[in-house]
Amino acid sequence: MSQSNPLDRRDFLLRAAKAGAAIVAAGGAGLWLHDRKGPSANIVSETVSLPDFSPASAGPKMSIVTGADRVKTVNRALAALGGIERFIKSGDRVVLKVNAAFASPAALSATSNPDLVGEVARLCLRAGAASVIVTDNPINDPPSCFSLTGIARAAEAAGAKIALPTPSSFKPTTLADATLIKDWPLLFEPFQGATKLIGLAPVKDHHRAGASMTMKNWYGLLGGRRNIFHQDINTIIFELARLIHPTLVILDGTTTMMTNGPTGGSLDDLKATNTMIASTDAVAADAFGATLLGKTAASLPFIGKAAAAGLGTADFESLNPVRDHVD
Repeated sequence: MSQSNPLDRRDFLLRAAKAGAAIVAAGGAGLWLHDRKGPSANIVSETVSLPDFSPASAGPKMSIVTGADRVKTVNRALAALGGIERFIKSGDRVVLKVNAAFASPAALSATSNPDLVGEVARLCLRAGAASVIVTDNPINDPPSCFSLTGIARAAEAAGAKIALPTPSSFKPTTLADATLIKDWPLLFEPFQGATKLIGLAPVKDHHRAGASMTMKNWYGLLGGRRNIFHQDINTIIFELARLIHPTLVILDGTTTMMTNGPTGGSLDDLKATNTMIASTDAVAADAFGATLLGKTAASLPFIGKAAAAGLGTADFESLNPVRDHVD
């Protein structure tokens, strides 16, 4: 069988992206307006906060593995940190916070890759997790996003469950000494009973923040009219880093969106950077991720804010990251 013409493949992907956008548009206010019409903080009166999911065990804090196969690189990256068993124990209830923001095909790299999501879910369950919940509060219609990205299919095939946001999924939260996160609706329902939290984010350009990586990924836990935070994007990313304390973050730099982020829309926006990062320090992970975009940590203010607050280090080399390569 002859190989398909790359231009034909590109045309197919662009058509698929447009088809996804058409599906989203057809749904009206329940779809692309989901972000702006989301739950308001006054839907409930109880104020909540998430527990600290940080790992208790000592060990390597960061691994960087190069290679083009996400399944192989994430397995090697986790093995370098002591294995998934260092983080996930028998009976754990795990939440995987993915980036499912847009109703676009996985090949456009605007969202978490389904192969990566499925493999991490499988590893958690193999380590003895009682359950794995995959969740996000997308910008577009949640069912369309989880379906068109392939995340729902991959997660469910691995034995995980998808938690789609509904108005009752949110409860207001307040971050002490915060400027922005005050009585704001937080996607809380998927976390009830959770014992571990893993963030799965792609490396992307972002037209306001400069980059979208592991700390920006927590933006998807906010409800309400969160687009107002774009006016102070670095502060909201910083406050989210203060609010959310994950067990582990996994930053997927296999294919990096170099331009037109965070939505992209063309293969021309992408570059094969073939790198997987796993870390217990999200600041360090993002600092390294910046290099895949041809940027530095110093050029991204949210990294500096988080490092200055003691949330992690921007000097990722100080962690002596374990480096490896897989073919």
